[in-house]
Amino acid sequence: MPLFTIARESLSAVEQTNFAIEKTLQNLIEANLQTVFNCRLIASEFSTGQQHAGRIDTLGLSEDNNPVIIEYKKVESSELVTQSLYYLHWIYDHRGDFEVAARNSLGSVEVDWSDIRVICIAPNYKKYDLFAVQVMDTQLELWTYRLFKNDSLYLEEVLHKSSSISTNDRTGEKDPKMVAAGKKAAITRATGSYTVDSLVEGKPENIKSLVEVVREYILALDPSIEESPKKFYVAYKISQNIACMEIQKQRILVFVKLDPEEVNAPPGLSRNVSAIGHFGTGDLELSIRSVDDFEKVKDLIEMAYQKVGG
Repeated sequence: MPLFTIARESLSAVEQTNFAIEKTLQNLIEANLQTVFNCRLIASEFSTGQQHAGRIDTLGLSEDNNPVIIEYKKVESSELVTQSLYYLHWIYDHRGDFEVAARNSLGSVEVDWSDIRVICIAPNYKKYDLFAVQVMDTQLELWTYRLFKNDSLYLEEVLHKSSSISTNDRTGEKDPKMVAAGKKAAITRATGSYTVDSLVEGKPENIKSLVEVVREYILALDPSIEESPKKFYVAYKISQNIACMEIQKQRILVFVKLDPEEVNAPPGLSRNVSAIGHFGTGDLELSIRSVDDFEKVKDLIEMAYQKVGG
């Protein structure tokens, strides 16, 4: 679908263009890494050493303190996917190198290895690459971009890293070749990943039911929203976190990315935590003890989704 400008009641299609060189795209994303992916830049063109002889385009740290790798191509290329998989394997084998680089760039940081974001950015992807990433169930996020002549840049995630194909379309049975590929890719995953089940374990039944209500609502906002359990909370994100849910025994706390001074949040159910330490990200805390409480604050979660750019 083309992009249109509105002049009174007339629509005019905006012509597409492209970057003259790939480095321009990289520089633009790195200069706006906080805005686009809410990540902190660690290094540009990070060398993987003489043995591996590679250079990671962009190395960063996410808002959840997870390592981030970003690779770019200004043309459709299978090389982007294979390079990204190569660097994903490399970073798991060189955690110490990453942590040293992170400390040198950002100061004292505690890296969370339960997840790694590998972001690929290109104009398009071949259908074979899309299929390969799906069946391997890897940790790759495939994003496309469109550059327009009115200086607009559009980014869209076309394949979510949680997507997978594990069955034969004709029989419904698992394809052994696809299973083998998936197992091989799974070697790169962290061994201590967290789950929502582990976070609700031991909580009262009413809180478990309330968690499901909140999860269902957030995930229904957009099929691209990813549920990412962490050690102490669950993050919901697209390009960056929209909301973070902390599950307690008597209530659920949801932290949303809204300016507490700019929204009309229900008193007693919300507070400004911009100057208060807490798990997750977001300056507005929503305290939810019942479905009725959630009904009063759920619009704020959708507002945060729209604010982030959903």
